[in-house]
Amino acid sequence: MKKAIHSDRAPAALGPYSQAILTGDTLFVSGQVGIDPAEGRILEESVAGQTRQVMRNLEAVLRAADMSFANVVKTTIYLASMEDFQTVNGIYGEYFKADPPARATIQ
Repeated sequence: MKKAIHSDRAPAALGPYSQAILTGDTLFVSGQVGIDPAEGRILEESVAGQTRQVMRNLEAVLRAADMSFANVVKTTIYLASMEDFQTVNGIYGEYFKADPPARATIQ
């Protein structure tokens, strides 16, 4: 059985999908962008600001499912430019201090 997960502290889905789906003990989380849920738009122009907002959005969805970043086993990050790799990777690392995901894909 599957259960849709929703958090008002993350942006609403922009299409016919859920923020996350819980099936058994596994949570599948939809991708996030740097949209501030209170404003409904991207407020930060910098890569660092948008990355922090993405991580806050993900954290809100995880919490709605009674989970945290400690439960995450795989991530995928899409970058417009590899020049942003260090910035994004540094912020990402702040959220995965212990036992980070086994494989983080950056494309």
